[in-house]
Amino acid sequence: MKIIRTNPSDTTIVFTISGTATELAAAKNIAVAKLAPQVKMQGFRPGHAPAELVEKQLNPNTLQEETLNEVLNALYETALRQENIRPVANPKIELKKFVPYTDIEFTAEIEVIGTIKLGNYKKLKAKKQTTDATAKDVEEVLNRLQTQMAEYAEVARAAKTGDRVWIDFDGTDAKGAPVNGAKGQDYPLALGSNTFIPGFEDNVLGMKKDDQKNFTIPFPKDYGVKALQGKKVTFKVTAKKIEETILPPIDDEFAKKVGPVSTVKELKADIKKQLKQERDHQADREYQDALIKELVAASDVPLPESMLTEQIEIVDKEFKQNLVYRGQTFKEYLEATGLDEATYKEKELKPAAQERLKAGLVLSELADIEKVTITPEELEIRLQVLKGQYESDQKMQSELEKPENRREVAARLLTEKTIAKLVSFQNSK
Repeated sequence: MKIIRTNPSDTTIVFTISGTATELAAAKNIAVAKLAPQVKMQGFRPGHAPAELVEKQLNPNTLQEETLNEVLNALYETALRQENIRPVANPKIELKKFVPYTDIEFTAEIEVIGTIKLGNYKKLKAKKQTTDATAKDVEEVLNRLQTQMAEYAEVARAAKTGDRVWIDFDGTDAKGAPVNGAKGQDYPLALGSNTFIPGFEDNVLGMKKDDQKNFTIPFPKDYGVKALQGKKVTFKVTAKKIEETILPPIDDEFAKKVGPVSTVKELKADIKKQLKQERDHQADREYQDALIKELVAASDVPLPESMLTEQIEIVDKEFKQNLVYRGQTFKEYLEATGLDEATYKEKELKPAAQERLKAGLVLSELADIEKVTITPEELEIRLQVLKGQYESDQKMQSELEKPENRREVAARLLTEKTIAKLVSFQNSK
């Protein structure tokens, strides 16, 4: 066997492999053994006749094809072991020469993870944001809780700030065509909440029950839906009911209803503690993301095309699932953003997939360099924690035992440990 290796790109290796008559003979013997059960010979059970007799009964073309498959696989696997190559996809095989049972030559184009050159991961510049929960923050939470526990009483007067007005509304453009997302029925609009676009609540102020009103206002220039940015929309609004908001006093009784506390002082302390924990967790996540992003930018990460294609499909699927959860179709998303499908793939989908794939490869390389591993005990502990979250769901517990799901949990755990290692280097500076 002879191997000539070339590297057309950072992520591609081409083997030119030549085999000898000895290797072809070995492949032929394996082929005969595989085909033997198909041969029926008097006096012998299927698969137990002598190989030389079986060979005479086989279709020459069938034997030749099976021998070729065997020798290609055998020589390719041997080349991978000798050259210590780990492919990321099936190879592209091209047969150059084949003299049955005498000589063979073929090329194998293999996609691999190229050489990843990490930046200096021990001295990154990203900084963790400091967090705090002020008295004003606590007060805002208390006000939200107070609103959640409010009671409402219908009133026969004009709507004012603080009231809840039940409305039907319908938005149309300059041509009178309906505007997507600008229609609602029996919507409880809290005046002063600023939940609608600027100017909408101002026009509802002063309306009474059964009043109808038409007004035209523009959507903000930075509105989330590109197609509506700066667009003037005419709204037809009907006030169906005006309710006065009756807020409960923030006292010890209020505190007891809200949480496992006895006084307002304890409630404020509990809110401050929870706010601090939430902000600390958010700051940790943002810091980790910033470190990874900085390391990716400082590293040279060649991307295998097949891995990128796979990642694009994954990101695309996740994005469209999220749209469904938000009650929006992919077509509606394209219309709202003013994109066509080709632009979406090139400008949004592909960059997101590239960034995610690079992050994964960089962390994998870091884990190899720093010898980050997980033990069987760590994996079992994590699996038991996950099972505890689905204690009453036997189906989910069974799913966690499947090899592919165990591997996924192990990969996630390894990623967490690698990120923790990356953070530890910054803390030791």
